[in-house]
Amino acid sequence: MGARDVTASSPEAPQYPVGPFVPEDGYGHLRREELIAQILQAPAALRAAVHGLTAAQLEARYRNWTVRQIVHHIADSHLNAFIRFKLALTEDRPTIKPYDQAGWAELADGRTASHEISLSLLEWLHRRWVVLLNSMTPTDFSRTFRHPESGVLTLIQTLSLYAWHGRHHVAHISTLRQRMNW
Repeated sequence: MGARDVTASSPEAPQYPVGPFVPEDGYGHLRREELIAQILQAPAALRAAVHGLTAAQLEARYRNWTVRQIVHHIADSHLNAFIRFKLALTEDRPTIKPYDQAGWAELADGRTASHEISLSLLEWLHRRWVVLLNSMTPTDFSRTFRHPESGVLTLIQTLSLYAWHGRHHVAHISTLRQRMNW
């Protein structure tokens, strides 16, 4: 049985190695700054997590997705988040369109494209996102959008979610590396 098979079906691979996302009751100025810093640092953390992996290791699975698919998923997800911020800042409580994350991960670009493409994309996307985030007022962070499945979300809740999201998936890769002794 290869490494891919062991990691794909392994029950000890935790779904939430950094813990599940838990929305907070209040987000003060210092907490916003901390979350923005996490967004800025996420691409470097992801790059460090995949540094030196071989082509075969990039195809190893952590639960349902390969490492390559996880990297591309983060880029897909954070692109959508950036657009959701811009919609909420320019429209009155827009309804955003969810997307089939698993379906996107199975498309050719998610399965076969170089992970470097999404690493570079994330570095530039997060730099631009941070410019936007740093320009926002507390009132801007209270703006909302409606997600058909999750309901009404504020931008500060969404920022917290995506700061967690980056840590969550980096931990998937780091946990896999540790378990496989890479």
